[in-house]
Amino acid sequence: MSVRKLKPITPGQRFRVVNGFDAITTDKPEKSLLAPKKRSGGRNSQGKMTMRYIGGGHKKRYRVIDFKRDKHGIPATVASIEYDPNRTAFIALVNYQDGEKRYIIAQNGLQVGQNIVSGDGSAPEIGNSMTLSTIPLGTIISCIELHPGQGAVMARSAGAFAQLMARDGKYATVKLPSGETRLILVTCAATIGAVSNSDHQLLVSGKAGRSRWLGRRPRTRPVVMNPVDHPMGGGEGKSSGGHPRSRKGIPAKGYRTRSKTKASNKYIVERRKK
Repeated sequence: MSVRKLKPITPGQRFRVVNGFDAITTDKPEKSLLAPKKRSGGRNSQGKMTMRYIGGGHKKRYRVIDFKRDKHGIPATVASIEYDPNRTAFIALVNYQDGEKRYIIAQNGLQVGQNIVSGDGSAPEIGNSMTLSTIPLGTIISCIELHPGQGAVMARSAGAFAQLMARDGKYATVKLPSGETRLILVTCAATIGAVSNSDHQLLVSGKAGRSRWLGRRPRTRPVVMNPVDHPMGGGEGKSSGGHPRSRKGIPAKGYRTRSKTKASNKYIVERRKK
């Protein structure tokens, strides 16, 4: 994993930091695992814009990812590590012994030719998936389920990882990437190791056009809007715009919006840090 700083031969490259893509082994995706990806441009079924600042961008095809890892006990060999335009992490193409091919989220250190397996009988090695009941305490994990059989929903982005802290009865205590400590059923599955592409946070786009390639349109700051458009709009010159808040008037910067009666509150041992 490495990043490259480009020479400033153009204004857009002056501060540009790009991914070295050392871990990537091929630039051709597996055709059988590609699906079309429809884009809405932030508009609903009536054609009205309901999400601002979305639209344009380079055409993408979706890579069908196996988040469930439900082929238990069947060994698979890592065929390639690939780039995925739909996520920050790299993905790995794995060939199962029965001939099936699947994409999985690649863990840091996963190598081409390495054998991986899912299920409770497998060893706690990088890339293997198993339930929290069989993972040794203190292990770094990622791609964690929240409900048994649901498929991975937590710690899936580049460089993300959680830590299995303890087990008590039917619950395991897991420290999540946000800093939150939470109880999760021990029958939920997780993958050993941190997610790949941990250098993603070091990248610098260099120019506004690169955001447009990713489908992000320019974002207007609320403080420069008119009073009719935003609570922070209006005023002469660069006035502060009052207290920071959303377009609907909900305060930002520290105001807690989580419901005090939410059912999952009882599973949170420690809230994330402010």
